[in-house]
Amino acid sequence: MTGKRAGREGSEVSPFARRNFLASAVLAAAPAAAVAAAGPAAAAEQGAAHGATAAADTPEVRAADGSVARLLAVPASDRGIDWLREGLQVALQLELATIPPYLCGWWSVIDRGSEAARLIRRVVGDEMYHMGVVCNLLTAVGERPRIKEAATTYPSPLPGGVRPGVHVYLSGLTKAFVRDVMMAIEAPDDPLARSLDEAPGVGDFYADLLDAFRSVDPELSAKGQLSERIGSDSLTPVRSLDDVERCIETIKEQGEGTSSSPATAFKDDNPAHYYAFGEIYHGRRLRRTGGSWQFTGAQVPFPRVRPMARVPAGGWPHPSRQVQKLLDQCNGSYNSVLAGLDKAWAGGGASSLNAAVHAMRGMEGPAVELMNLTLPNAPGNYGPEFRPRF
Repeated sequence: MTGKRAGREGSEVSPFARRNFLASAVLAAAPAAAVAAAGPAAAAEQGAAHGATAAADTPEVRAADGSVARLLAVPASDRGIDWLREGLQVALQLELATIPPYLCGWWSVIDRGSEAARLIRRVVGDEMYHMGVVCNLLTAVGERPRIKEAATTYPSPLPGGVRPGVHVYLSGLTKAFVRDVMMAIEAPDDPLARSLDEAPGVGDFYADLLDAFRSVDPELSAKGQLSERIGSDSLTPVRSLDDVERCIETIKEQGEGTSSSPATAFKDDNPAHYYAFGEIYHGRRLRRTGGSWQFTGAQVPFPRVRPMARVPAGGWPHPSRQVQKLLDQCNGSYNSVLAGLDKAWAGGGASSLNAAVHAMRGMEGPAVELMNLTLPNAPGNYGPEFRPRF
């Protein structure tokens, strides 16, 4: 697999590499692999995830179905500009699919100053930034990012046909949710030592994308690309192959999924996504003990949360008028977010992007209100549905 390298020796407290779903999501094919580092109990409970609901049957979403393996199977000599555009559209769908479940986990935390809330919030910012990078790459090769059409309906398998058996659902923060969704999404190829099943790696996928960029040498246009601050990162236009290489290598570097990842720093010393979520799950910092990494460091208390239940396929059944009003607010805001993002990369620029960010912030209020309303005939509370088409 790509990106394997030896870690630094002698670390007592780990400097961490940030990681991104795009450079890790398909590095393991079996659902059990995603929870191997979490312990035997995790594997026993793996089958608890909800079933999938298929995304809308649009050309872009159909292209993403099983497409990572299919795209990598195309001979290098046959990979032209259309191959690049399709591959980047798949990457966009993968990135977008992570944001709603992470937001649900973050919004459910009562104490936003807690370490768990801080870690999740940073990961959300990383994913938003990387989605922006992919949108700029698509725009550079003359393809308009179709963000709303790429949006997932939950519960759902991971887009692109990656790691069948891992299903993404919406829920408040629980240990099962951290393990089965957050850690499963971010699972590296060799988390704290485990075997690797045969599967196409997204690191390999990005390396092939970069090779195709070099081979095709497409004309790159900065028109329509965005240059904005997103979270702690700065999004900049792609104007040359050097810029393409920088973008793709950044994604790969931030997402290296090997057992050496905890000992490899990238830019800041924040935890890699998988290991940050692992700290929340295990309730302990990751530290090097002898020759291996273990979750045996300082305590990371699991936060108090609003008990949002899993959103069922098709959304909440028979909601009251109060609940329906809040659901409509949330779904309407989410559709405004997606429409604003589409418009931003279709010539609307920074003002449309800011409108999308404003809509997302506006969604938090009714979402939290839903999380405080008890379900009438089941344990737990309501929560947002993130329905892209309703």
